[in-house]
Amino acid sequence: MTPPSGTVLQVCPLLPSLDAALAENHHAVRLSDQPDQDAYLAAHGGEVVAAVTTARIGVPNALMDALPGLGAIVHFGVGYETTDVARARARGIDVSNTPDVLTDCVADLAVGALIDVMRRLAAADRYVRSGSWVAGGYPLASRVSGKRIGILGLGRIGGAIARRLAGFDAELGYHSRHRVEGVPHHYAESPRDLAEWADAVVVATAGGAGTRGLVSTEVLKALGPDGYLVNVSRGSVVDEPALVTALSEGRIAGAALDVFADEPHVPPALLGLDNVLLLPHIASATHETREAMGDLARRNLEHYLAEGTLLTPVPRTP
Repeated sequence: MTPPSGTVLQVCPLLPSLDAALAENHHAVRLSDQPDQDAYLAAHGGEVVAAVTTARIGVPNALMDALPGLGAIVHFGVGYETTDVARARARGIDVSNTPDVLTDCVADLAVGALIDVMRRLAAADRYVRSGSWVAGGYPLASRVSGKRIGILGLGRIGGAIARRLAGFDAELGYHSRHRVEGVPHHYAESPRDLAEWADAVVVATAGGAGTRGLVSTEVLKALGPDGYLVNVSRGSVVDEPALVTALSEGRIAGAALDVFADEPHVPPALLGLDNVLLLPHIASATHETREAMGDLARRNLEHYLAEGTLLTPVPRTP
């Protein structure tokens, strides 16, 4: 295959080191720097052969349509649901993401968030800082060790979460579209069955249309007033209004949320709840992981420009 030749388009701001590498090595055009983006795309869209973007922004359909020569979309991040991958592939556009390099940090945070919400650590910190400890002891919390923990989505990240929780002598269960070969954990036939079985459910499945609202009112009801929910996946996977209602009315015991349906906007009703840990989408936000993500995105781009293929193309749906 003849290596593609043309313009690299940087769709949005990126990690500074990746931003610098794109500018220095590939003279990437930053779409956000164009005073009239539509005019730029009309005049030069046909010259673009590769687009680099984030998991949050993706390449919207309108932008994809403005780039008739586009051959590759490189995502900085493991997610890619903001890009219509099927539509891209129908046009012969390859799509990559940055898997594996963020698995450990996301799994670390998921376990930390689970411990926090069950033991009420952040709430206890607020209790001390407010001076409330002087007036009386802190309420009892729930232990983590030995509990039934369900993992919704036993892929790379879900598997890493399971390995960590094994150290807590937890009884582990999971639900995925298919049973995972060689895994001894309890398999639940549906998200509802998993929630009914578990003391806590950690959501680690992929985002996108296929998982939208997967954690529904029915699932939250099955989790019950003593159950906890942790979401390090995508906000779209959880029916957010149903979750807000369940938490506000005490239908589940608590939740730890790193992702939301309309980031960075968080439902106001959650802000005053002490049984909810609210995080600003930081599961992969460590220096080490973000640099590794940037390096893999850069290598995907360079491999495409040199060989016409991507190192880590997104998986095809079975």
